[in-house]
This record gives sequence, C-alpha cells and structure tokens, in this order.
Amino acid sequence: MNRFSIAHLSDLHLPLPERRPPLGTLLSKRFFSWLSWRRSRRFIHRADVLAAVMEDVAQAKADHLLVSGDLTNLALPEEFEAAQAWLAAQGPPDTVSAVPGNHDALVRQPWAGGLARLAPWMGGAEAPEAFPFVKRIEGAALVGVSTAVPTAPFMATGRVGEAQLARLEAILEALGREGAFRIVAIHHPITEGAVSERKALKDRAALRAVLARAGAELVLHGHSHHAAIESVPGPAGPIPVVAAPSASADAAVKGPPGGWSRVEVAASNAGWTVKVELRTLPGAGGTIGTSERFEAEVPRPKASG
Repeated sequence: MNRFSIAHLSDLHLPLPERRPPLGTLLSKRFFSWLSWRRSRRFIHRADVLAAVMEDVAQAKADHLLVSGDLTNLALPEEFEAAQAWLAAQGPPDTVSAVPGNHDALVRQPWAGGLARLAPWMGGAEAPEAFPFVKRIEGAALVGVSTAVPTAPFMATGRVGEAQLARLEAILEALGREGAFRIVAIHHPITEGAVSERKALKDRAALRAVLARAGAELVLHGHSHHAAIESVPGPAGPIPVVAAPSASADAAVKGPPGGWSRVEVAASNAGWTVKVELRTLPGAGGTIGTSERFEAEVPRPKASG
C-alpha cells in the first residue's frame, strides 16, 4: 500500500417521512425521539445539506467511504430500508463501510428487523456478536466497532462491552503483527469531554486501555456532531482520533456546521503519513470549504513472523 484515501461521514439522520409513524411503533423511547424530530431536528438535518456534502465527496474521489453511525432517527424498519438504499447508491460493500450509532439501536428489536439491512456494509455482520469486523482497504485494515445499545429515554450512551473489547484487542494485535495500518471505526467519541455523560461511551477508558496495549494507527468517530482532531496514547506514540461532523446539519438553523473529513494515508520511511482535511458547510445554500487541516507521522507497528 503506497497511498489511499477515505471519505469519513457520520450522523446522516436521513429524513423521516412527513406522515406520522404508526402509533404502535411510538409506544417506546421512539415517541420522545419522534417529538424531537418534529419540533427541531427535521429543520437541522436537511437533505439539501447532505446532497451538497455528497457532491463535495464525489469530487474528492476517495478510495473508500465510511459512515460512522446514525443513518436513522427512530430505528424504524422503513428507515433501515432508506438507509440500505442510500448506502447502495454510494457503492458496493468493498468501497463503502458503516458502523451503527445509538439512533440505529434506539429500541431493542430483532437484528433481522433493522440493522441486518445494513449488514453488507458492516462486514457482513449477522448479529451484534459479529463485531468488530475487519475490512481490507488498499492494504490497510478497517476495524468496525459497535457501540450501539438501546438505552433509556433521554439517554444516548454507548457501550463496547467486555466481549467485544477482548475480540478487538486480539484483532488489533494480530493486525499489528502483520504491520498493517489499523483504522478503528466507531460511533461514540473515545476521549474525555467530547460529549456530556448522558451521550458518552460508558467504557471509553477500557477501550483506550486496549488501544494503549494493542495499538492502532487511526480512530474515526462521529456522534458529537463536531469536527475535531485529538489523540489518545498508543504503544508507539499518540494515535490520531478524528471526529466527523454531522453530514446533514444546517448550521444556519442551530449548532456546528455539517460536513465530512477526508483522510489520506501514504507510506513513509518510518511508517505512514496521515493527512486529514475537515470539510464543512456554513449553512444550506453556502459553500463547503476546508475548516481545518492536520498531518501526522505514524510509526509502523513491529511486524513479526
């Protein structure tokens, strides 16, 4: 692998139909999320903003497209149908990947009734126990982690869980022995203070401990709706952590601007050079542009025979 690029999007919140969902489907946490959508979120998450972002993504001609969760709002069956159609329109699973977000697991329901529709883009996952998945991209390894778990009303927390953490550590160690460039894709932030506790990843400290022991070269996440570039400790030095903004958010209505991040990885003498360009849109009808750039040298993990 000499060079490859990833278009990283998150928190699409694809529009709900104008008609109200059947009352039977709203007898749960969905009711409060539906009220939030009707009162405010439908004005923030706009199809025209997402279309402008995707036009910019298309012009960048990245090698791979990653969506780090929250394609849906209420995790309704028809929303998963729309999310499946949207992903299929972007490309086949060998060029497009996704991990689930908290909105995609808003309520407890059978896998077949929801996230199974997105499985081809999630490494073919047939159940929550199938995470983490590994997908090879131009010689690198994308490791998809799920933090999507049903929670109580007004909570948007996530959890990796002990079993998945153990599988993740083994996977990262094996990929490290290969000398692979390891990209961890996850919905919730793994750093402190990125979101409030009611939205936080509950076992983020345990996940950071796994990364500190096993290593990774890059972490990509969403959930906060804020574009950000941070780092966490790794065994050979800091691991870059990149947050993508919501790809559909209209900053002219409320909150941070929508957009995406372009990540380019190139082989170097000591390992790899990682370049990140955050592309944001000031509001519907505005012009998308670069809001921040970041570059880092990432050492190669020690390969073993």
